[in-house]
Amino acid sequence: MIWIRRILKGAFLIWLGAVLHYYLPQRDIVQVINADVKRMDVGGFVWFWDQPDANTKENATRDVRFINTTGKNGKPKVYRNEDTNWAWPPYFKFDSADLNAKAQSIGKEDDTWVAVSHYGWRIKMFSAFPNAYKIKRVDGPNTFLIPWFNIVFLSLLLIGFLSIRRFFRNLKTKHVDPIADKIGSAADAAGDDLAEKKTAVSGFFRKWFGTSKKN
Repeated sequence: MIWIRRILKGAFLIWLGAVLHYYLPQRDIVQVINADVKRMDVGGFVWFWDQPDANTKENATRDVRFINTTGKNGKPKVYRNEDTNWAWPPYFKFDSADLNAKAQSIGKEDDTWVAVSHYGWRIKMFSAFPNAYKIKRVDGPNTFLIPWFNIVFLSLLLIGFLSIRRFFRNLKTKHVDPIADKIGSAADAAGDDLAEKKTAVSGFFRKWFGTSKKN
């Protein structure tokens, strides 16, 4: 039973870590090459795609904006540029067209480094791309960025978890444990009373009918 609980806890922690890593904002320092639009079939793995532009019809096949970049090691990085609208995740992004225009403008500049804020994963097997929601110019490829939002969010999440854990522990100590002790005491008392009655009945039969002994 202990191993089952450990396995379930481990599986839950892995799932929670994956969800947080996918949806929390991340930033990459890259150089923008260009931005384009491609016709994509998003009907397969819909959870890797977001919402179409506001006031447009949602179809399995639609035009998706992409931002093509390279990192400081020369490795290409491709980001999709989709609105989230009012849906999940709650980034409330409505300006994918403006972001595409900004990326195109930066792509014409020489030796310009930017920090691309995004969420999601790049999975080539599923044609999944991280979704960019912000582009900001930086001084160079070695600019140090502090993830303040993630620090605050994870700290609040940890504080909330510890507070809830402490609440349930106090609840167990003050209310659940005393009730369990009373039930256990009542069960022990009932067991002792039953044993006494069993002994009395057994003595009665021995007194009137005797005992059988085997040689």
